[in-house]
Amino acid sequence: MTPAQFVARVKRKEIPPVCLFLGQEGYNRKRCREALIAASPGIEPEQYDASETPLAAIVDDARAMSLFASERLIFVIGAEAAIPRTMRSDDDEEGGVSGPAGGADVLEAYEKNPTPGVTLVFEATRWDFEGDDKTKSERARKFYGAITDVVEFRRFSVDEARGELDRIARVANVKLDPAAAEALVEALAADVARIAIEIEKLSLYGKPITVDDLPLLVPDARQSTIFALVNALGRRDRARSLETLDALVREGEYLPLALTFLATQFRMALVAKEANLRGASQVQGHFQRAGIQMWGSRAEQVSVTAGKFSKEQLERGLKLIFETDRDLRSARPDDRTVVENFVVKLCA
Repeated sequence: MTPAQFVARVKRKEIPPVCLFLGQEGYNRKRCREALIAASPGIEPEQYDASETPLAAIVDDARAMSLFASERLIFVIGAEAAIPRTMRSDDDEEGGVSGPAGGADVLEAYEKNPTPGVTLVFEATRWDFEGDDKTKSERARKFYGAITDVVEFRRFSVDEARGELDRIARVANVKLDPAAAEALVEALAADVARIAIEIEKLSLYGKPITVDDLPLLVPDARQSTIFALVNALGRRDRARSLETLDALVREGEYLPLALTFLATQFRMALVAKEANLRGASQVQGHFQRAGIQMWGSRAEQVSVTAGKFSKEQLERGLKLIFETDRDLRSARPDDRTVVENFVVKLCA
């Protein structure tokens, strides 16, 4: 089930006696934990680490009737440690989880006859659902197959993270302009747990936040200064470009990265120019039909760039980007000198 479905069940007091939290995403896992704790007022949550305590001992404790509480909430972290080594990959045997292993039959027996009033939550959070982790995650699912209530914590997509950011910002009464919100999502790799932390910090700022404010307020979003440079160059704004370049140099940013982003924007602007696209909505629709997801603010940037440069100037700009990237990778007196020369030529 999804985290939202689990939270809805908990609010209806339909709390499963045993459940498995599977996946690395931490923001929704925290929400599910908080929902369980809120649904059990007056109960102090208990916690075991499966790498330190055998599964059989954890289940035995869950079976024990407490003399002091009629209800118990038990979290078992590091649940991967209970998986027998024969089910793990070579990578895990060399440098992964280790600890006392227990049989799944003990858990299966408990699942059939759980202790009334006890909620037992296993958290297998080490592996993701994609890439190299996929088979390992499936091993965890198989080992805990006796548990019928499995909550999958999958990573947010960029669009989902953007929507969740808007919700968190509303609750925290933080006002971000759309470009700042999108830059924050991109800078934090759509990690909603980190986004929530930064929004909490930004709530202390007390003023609306623009994309120019973001690098000063969020250390991990300093790369948004690179986007500011790209946008200024796309508008042929020489003064703003040189100011932003100065900030990048002082922060020690990797300047070829800015050229990579700029090359992408120029290529998209050249496509828009050749397709005779007018306005951000046409640009966005054109690229989305081609299978390229694009936010409205990004489409606006591409549209502005296409309007500021002729087809010949865009082609010349791409050539200048190539030459500047080459010069940055060769022997030269100073990165700043090379890029400043590029800015002057491009905005001439």
